[in-house]
Amino acid sequence: MHTPNLSKLIFCLRALLLLSFGFGFVPRNEFFLPLQRASAETVVEGTPQVTPRPNILLIMCDDMGFSDIGCYGGEIQTPNLDRLAGEGMRFRTFYNNAKCEHTRASLLTGHWWHHVGASPSVHYSSQTFGEKMRAAGYRTLMTGKWHAGQTPYQRGFDRYYGLTDGCCNFWNPGHARNDGPTPARKKVRRWAIDGKEFKPYTPEDPDFYTTDAFTDQAIQYLEQYQTEPQPFLLYVAYTAPHYPLHASESDIAKYRGKYKRLGWDKLRKQRFAKQQEIKILPANATLSRRDESTPAWATIDESKVDWWDLRMATYAAMIDRMDRNIGRLLQTLDKTGKADNTVIFFLSDNGACKDSADRSTVKGTMPWEVTSYLTQGQPWANASNTPYRHYKTTDYEGGTRTPMIAHWPDHIMQNSITDHPGHLIDFMPTMLDLAGAKIDGSLPGQSLVPVLHGKQLKRAWPLYWQFGKSRAIRDQNWKLVKQGSSDWELFNLKSDPTESQNLAPQHPDKVASMAKQWDAWWKHQPNKNL
Repeated sequence: MHTPNLSKLIFCLRALLLLSFGFGFVPRNEFFLPLQRASAETVVEGTPQVTPRPNILLIMCDDMGFSDIGCYGGEIQTPNLDRLAGEGMRFRTFYNNAKCEHTRASLLTGHWWHHVGASPSVHYSSQTFGEKMRAAGYRTLMTGKWHAGQTPYQRGFDRYYGLTDGCCNFWNPGHARNDGPTPARKKVRRWAIDGKEFKPYTPEDPDFYTTDAFTDQAIQYLEQYQTEPQPFLLYVAYTAPHYPLHASESDIAKYRGKYKRLGWDKLRKQRFAKQQEIKILPANATLSRRDESTPAWATIDESKVDWWDLRMATYAAMIDRMDRNIGRLLQTLDKTGKADNTVIFFLSDNGACKDSADRSTVKGTMPWEVTSYLTQGQPWANASNTPYRHYKTTDYEGGTRTPMIAHWPDHIMQNSITDHPGHLIDFMPTMLDLAGAKIDGSLPGQSLVPVLHGKQLKRAWPLYWQFGKSRAIRDQNWKLVKQGSSDWELFNLKSDPTESQNLAPQHPDKVASMAKQWDAWWKHQPNKNL
């Protein structure tokens, strides 16, 4: 069991280590205490029997793959997330809904998305955790991406600042400033500040950057309400590293050239080796084959190598910048005296995106310019989702399995890993449990609080997925997946965590029974007035 002062000392030592490496690619072992090998069977000793209800800080990023951050095997500098992992718990298996708005529907309501609706204009047919936690006596705060119709301010959040839509230009989500160039964008996006809506929102600050702005506002909330006796729930939903790929020239320079030397094939192997070393994967996990539609790095035309390097360097810079902003949030929690009684969760809304378009309004402009609009590209997304298959919008593990970190001083064993399969639907009951509030019996998920305390918890099976042409069901170790008009594929995730061997031909009865289960779930429409 650590003490708050020891935690701060460890953090300072890590910061010194980071500086000593000159902000280059840092060996991940420098940021971790010895791995406890704790799992859901490990009980934390000395947990206080009576504590005030904890504050909750929920941080979600956008379109980030399983292996991108350091504590999940990546080379991108994420010392603050690594700190949270080193002092907390990492989930080997945590599931999302493979798509932005669908993930948010289940996260916010605790229900399967098709029972409450999911779209940029949806009015959720069930209460959000903002509404339920406010009723439980929490100050409810949010910054960042919402991706639904009614605003957070209308759905239970006392304060809100951010993008109510899907994605936007990081440098300027609105109109051109002072006769400058029109920002590259897919369409005009809606923003909101508390009860006021903007379409578009054109910030006055010429140095505006969404990741910084969301953090700035979250810090203002933490400082404004620091003397309140009631606990807070702060939900920070970053748009990074979702396209468009935007980052400062100096941030990109930290990574420029590194991916050119590696290429995506070596990067996948390097990350997989690191994942094995830090034991974030099951011992029998294998590296999935490179996507067959992705060319080998060695075959890329020399004239295009630098352009591909720029894309991944920018993507890495966006995650790096987000991590530094998370560090600012952690510093504010320390400064306001809230750190020791705050539960922090970090996750990604889905796996990395294979979109390979260039929608820049001025071709050849750089990601630090407002007219640039690059995407990560399928080859790098394949590496981001190491060791798993496929991408966002598919229900293979590469689309639905992403990092989840939980940090709770004196409650979670440091540097522990759990094999408990978590899902977005578990967040609502978890929050209500932390708040000491009644958990609605209609919720399909379960509280993860026992898991955080190191106790064994039996998963409620099955888990289901659907997005577009993709669908899946997992019942304990068996997972059934269907993509488009292709046949159902069957995998045993215990023996084959990366879905490399289709067992459907050997188990037709299992395929038929699980497909029937999925059909029944999809057709079931409970009372909308949940």
